[in-house]
Amino acid sequence: MEKAKQRANGTHILVLPIPAQGHINPMLQFSKRLASKGLRVTLVTISSKTHEPIETQLSMVNIEPIYATYEGADETDLESAIQWLQTILSQNLPDVISKQERNGYPICCLVYDAIMTWALDIAKGLGIAGASFFTQACAVGTVYYNVQQKLLRVPLEEDRVLLPGLPLLEPHDLPSFINHPGSYPSLSKMVVGSFSNITDADWIFCNTFDCLEPEVVSWMRTKWPIRTIGPTLPSMYLEKRLEDDRDYGINLFKPNNDTCIKWLDSKKACTVVYVSFGSVANLGEKQMEELALGLKRSKTSFLWVVRESEIQKLPSNFEEQTSEKGLVVNWCPQLQVLAHRAIGCFMTHCGWNSTLEALSLGVPMVAMPQWTDQLTNAKFVEDEWKVGVRVKVDQGIVTKEEIERCIAQVMEGERGNEIKRNSMRWRELAKEAVDEGGSSDKNIEEFVAALLCK
Repeated sequence: MEKAKQRANGTHILVLPIPAQGHINPMLQFSKRLASKGLRVTLVTISSKTHEPIETQLSMVNIEPIYATYEGADETDLESAIQWLQTILSQNLPDVISKQERNGYPICCLVYDAIMTWALDIAKGLGIAGASFFTQACAVGTVYYNVQQKLLRVPLEEDRVLLPGLPLLEPHDLPSFINHPGSYPSLSKMVVGSFSNITDADWIFCNTFDCLEPEVVSWMRTKWPIRTIGPTLPSMYLEKRLEDDRDYGINLFKPNNDTCIKWLDSKKACTVVYVSFGSVANLGEKQMEELALGLKRSKTSFLWVVRESEIQKLPSNFEEQTSEKGLVVNWCPQLQVLAHRAIGCFMTHCGWNSTLEALSLGVPMVAMPQWTDQLTNAKFVEDEWKVGVRVKVDQGIVTKEEIERCIAQVMEGERGNEIKRNSMRWRELAKEAVDEGGSSDKNIEEFVAALLCK
């Protein structure tokens, strides 16, 4: 037993996520799962010496920072930021790998965010195994694969799209890069290119679970030996096998923990709408106004995350006028909030990580997708999993009346009750997937066993 443990600790995995919260969180949780099996795991982050350090609460996983500061003229220029990021990571990754070897812990496998295909080339060039990690739904991956193979033409040539393993999709159900070609070309090229060298990867991981996307997972397995390993949430919110694993452990923003939880504790069960659109999405001023007025008109209390850079878009005196029913914060501990008894609904952009959190915790959703994969996720939330409703857009804007209507549909009446029942069913299925003997747990065990055999 002791020899086996020593051998496991000598097996070192390097994990390379895109430095965005929705990409770091799932890859960090996967890292914890591997570490719990006895492997040594190091996660690479980008940190700036001139800014506050990233908050970490980790003991199981080692953190290897790359010190760099984005000096673009405009931090909202996503195109420039992506190109800078690729340059910094590709230049520094070989040095990170060499450093680990000099320290006596050579890397045997690089687990990289699937959109960073160049990372696999670096790993292979250094004689290291490579594992591609898809942080998005398999449904979205299938769309991108068909575009990459030119089986789905962009711009779209049809009003409806039928792809293997997927339901019939309308243009507004497709990722924004497909629905609106030409937007964010660098990012579009990265996500569509995820499959460009996929057959060279030694392993392919998907942050989903088998029964959540059964048809498309089955189809993808006819093409590649994919392994589902999700949902990647802290263990204490699922099967509770990892002791004290209650938070992801890395926060790019400082959450208002005490303020949020204390306020929620004062509310009755299932009476609060939690509103958050993630760390990247930017709503226009008109949309912010309509959302604010919709929340104000709603019968329910609300907790709304408005990033500091967005706060000036709120209507004048909005916080003062709604202080009795609402709370606006810059950031919050999302998992703790979603798991709180007071939360009855999650109004979300439907980023994949947030969608999995809501599914795994049994929280009904109002889907208000903004861009990228969120549109496809919203389609599944409403029509396939039936755990929420999707807002209707009127000339590019979701009106205050529509926001009020959707919240009422989820929180009240027979449809609301059906959504709650479905949400609870998915919560149990998510727990089963990661519990001992579950589909995701088996796939992780097989990966660890394969590494130890080498």
